[in-house]
Amino acid sequence: MKKKLFGLMFGAAAVFAGPTMALAEEAASGKGGHEGIVLAALFIAAGLGMGLGAFGPGIGQGNAVRGAVEGIARNPGASGKILTTMLVGLAMIESLAIYALVIALILLFANPFM
Repeated sequence: MKKKLFGLMFGAAAVFAGPTMALAEEAASGKGGHEGIVLAALFIAAGLGMGLGAFGPGIGQGNAVRGAVEGIARNPGASGKILTTMLVGLAMIESLAIYALVIALILLFANPFM
């Protein structure tokens, strides 16, 4: 229980540390306004989006590999077709994580809301 709580606290600190430092830097420089809040929201959105965008495909890839290994265990003669189908499926699943990365990088570097 303590390890889970520590992990949750560390994760929350990691997610909110960057935007907090960015807000402090902008407050010290005198920019003020809503730009700091928008920047903090962009950092949080990019971090959460990439985290969730990697979590879902990770679970999907694990399930795909598990199913392929079970299929090969039942019928070793079909391992070539199962392996080919699994690799194509893994490439499709991985593209979802790449899309999440692209959106996170657009939020961080292109700043469409600024």
